[in-house]
Amino acid sequence: MALNRRDFLQNAAKAALLPTVAVHLPVLGQAVPPAAKPDIALRIESATLDIGPGVSIRTIAYNGQVPGPTLRLKEGVPVAFDVTNATPNEEIVHWHGLAIGVIPDGAIEEGSPIIKPGKTLRYSFTPKPAGTRWYHTHAMAMDNLALAGYTGQFGFLLVEGKEPTPHYDHEVNLAVHHWEPSFVPMVETMRSQSANIPQTSGSDVGYKYATFNAHMLGAGEPIRVKKGDRVLMRLLNASATENVVLALPGHKFHVIAMDGNPVPNPSSVEVLSLAVAERVDAIVEMNSPGVWILGSAIGAERAKGLGVVIEYANSTGEPVWRDPAPAEWTYTQFAASQPVPEPADTFVLTFRDAGALNGSKFDTWTINGDAWPKVKPMMVEQGKRYRMLFRNASGDQHPMHLHRHSFEVTKIDDKPTSGLMKDVVNVMPLQTLAVDFIADNPGDSLMHCHQQLHMDYGFMQIVKYKA
Repeated sequence: MALNRRDFLQNAAKAALLPTVAVHLPVLGQAVPPAAKPDIALRIESATLDIGPGVSIRTIAYNGQVPGPTLRLKEGVPVAFDVTNATPNEEIVHWHGLAIGVIPDGAIEEGSPIIKPGKTLRYSFTPKPAGTRWYHTHAMAMDNLALAGYTGQFGFLLVEGKEPTPHYDHEVNLAVHHWEPSFVPMVETMRSQSANIPQTSGSDVGYKYATFNAHMLGAGEPIRVKKGDRVLMRLLNASATENVVLALPGHKFHVIAMDGNPVPNPSSVEVLSLAVAERVDAIVEMNSPGVWILGSAIGAERAKGLGVVIEYANSTGEPVWRDPAPAEWTYTQFAASQPVPEPADTFVLTFRDAGALNGSKFDTWTINGDAWPKVKPMMVEQGKRYRMLFRNASGDQHPMHLHRHSFEVTKIDDKPTSGLMKDVVNVMPLQTLAVDFIADNPGDSLMHCHQQLHMDYGFMQIVKYKA
């Protein structure tokens, strides 16, 4: 029986870290003999990160590093992971963007098992589809900002397929994260700003620091390149709540994939917008020698550390930042516009902030007036096409994620689109956006806003397959 997310942390130990005890639990997904060694071992453990001069962060990470180990898998080749929980809290790992079974997916709402403190759980599955995926905790935080998505529990999961990748000379994997969160009052200026540009602080959580991978701007090694290099950049927003806007002065990002899926219309842009949990694969041609800052287009975010130095060979001097020209970010520039098939059914889903309910000090989020776990499931039949019509009736942005399926963005406000396959889509304030998915992976599938605070306080739904 799946646990209620609000019960998920109730029994978390308050003492020091418990010793790890390897226990062979039933294999999840693939039939792997209990005595067989795993392909990969991950350990959830506390870690101290020196993210900048004099700035140390105490957090929880995979194998003591942030991001966790980069996992390179082959599409269609079964793998087994042993994940050991060396923390005093119940934990769970979600393999984000993979079309795998309910049990190994890593969401207690679907019935995936938790990892008790001091225990080891084996995850086994056959990875698909190919592309830039990632893995992260799917635990609750509620009002404890030292847990769940606020920690360093995230890493790249790269699934290699048969399709060729455009030529590149180097690859760089960069994950955005924000650190030292605290609860801050919502102010009206934040709401008005979030209605116009991707928000950077429109929730009730604020942050002191931000990093690419484990370092603030100016700390750690620069990314060293040569003139003429083609660099494949995989960019991941692994923040708990903060959307980001990124630029590299003097250069353009040629976007070839979003959320790991090739885009129908690869395009070059000066600015990237990544909502929480989104990924972008882009080729950057290094044709502007110098020492530059790849970082947030918002000065306050760069001041927190959200940037990294790009250094050309034989170039010296202080890193340069130039504000990019104003540009609209829209999914439509990467999509096609051919007609799409009519769905078997459309689920109209309206998002609202219901305010603080039942004595909570935080706002409860609702879909069609219902907050998790008291929701009406979306019922589907295997093999049919369905549409989710997201209607954002709030002043916040919502990065919506559907587990175990990819979806096609089919309409943004009044503009039809096609071909753009994603697993997270950012719905702007007062926007209506449609996505279609094929019910081709039976079993319960969670759908939720990926902002940790929203997810913790009701912003979830579930897709169920009819018998």
